[in-house]
Amino acid sequence: MTQYVILNKTDLDEFISRLAQIKKTVAPVKRGVKNYAFEEVTSGKNVAVKYIPTILPPKKYFLPQTETLQQYDKSKKTWNAVMEFQEMIIFGVHTCDLAGIQCLNMAFSDKPKDINYLARKNRILIIGLECNDYCDEYASCKVMDNHMPNGGYDLFFTELDDFFMVHINTLEGEDLIEKTGLFKEAKEEHKKALKAMREEKRKRFKDEVNVTHNQLKPLFDKSFEAPVWQSLEARCVSCGNCTNVCPTCYCFDIEDEIDLNLTTGVRKRRWDSCQNEPFAQVAGGENFREARGERQRHRYLRKFKYPVDKYSRYFCTGCGRCSRTCMAKINLKETINELAQGAK
Repeated sequence: MTQYVILNKTDLDEFISRLAQIKKTVAPVKRGVKNYAFEEVTSGKNVAVKYIPTILPPKKYFLPQTETLQQYDKSKKTWNAVMEFQEMIIFGVHTCDLAGIQCLNMAFSDKPKDINYLARKNRILIIGLECNDYCDEYASCKVMDNHMPNGGYDLFFTELDDFFMVHINTLEGEDLIEKTGLFKEAKEEHKKALKAMREEKRKRFKDEVNVTHNQLKPLFDKSFEAPVWQSLEARCVSCGNCTNVCPTCYCFDIEDEIDLNLTTGVRKRRWDSCQNEPFAQVAGGENFREARGERQRHRYLRKFKYPVDKYSRYFCTGCGRCSRTCMAKINLKETINELAQGAK
């Protein structure tokens, strides 16, 4: 398997068109002045190669906002599992979102395995796209160590001069290269250009907060009583935007929808949020995280402490979506810096 090939930029439109003929293809598309969204495309005409993180991450294809799990019919005494999935190709996934998908894979592969998620994951091909520079001021991908490609894709595109350098990572990716028929084998000068670009990129990308990657976990280990949570409590409006747009938040609720005949119905799961007041409420009305500051603290610990204890990996990818979409202007980088300052 050839490891690297190149695609001329002038052939990108045709490449997307040929992908769409193979199977459903989604890619980042501009929506409004500053927003982008992953949507189905049939050509490269509307595909955004340079874009800030999309409103919702590609998580929405792996874990849909609403999903039917089971159907039942009491009259027939049947209760059938439902598995909803669609084969597709996702083009243009940034390294921060590749990291998010890797986190979801770990969580849903853990016992008890989520068969619905895994069945869907195995039918999605991923084509990554490198950020040669910062998306915007909200990004913190360097300190999270997600600014460089680190697997999780079938193909990976890096824009260089008048061509894309493409890394082939799987047999499925190699199959796409052969089926589309637009690629040439990379030569030594192409590889030198990639190496030079990444050397310059390493100079531009610096830790975006006042702590290093390895210092984040110890910082959050001793942050439970930090005053910053009281500050966030006074600002947070519990809208749940931060968790809805996060590439690694995977909390959901299960609901039964019963038809009017009281005989048939479906069981569905829907995205839920730890920022919603009823989320931690149990029988008897007791709420273990009633205060907004407690819920904000829980959200941060779910990114920087708990998953590191369990999976040895941060579940913040540095995409900046939570800060970008927060109605109260709560900024993740500012919170981390405030924690670091208080720990001195």
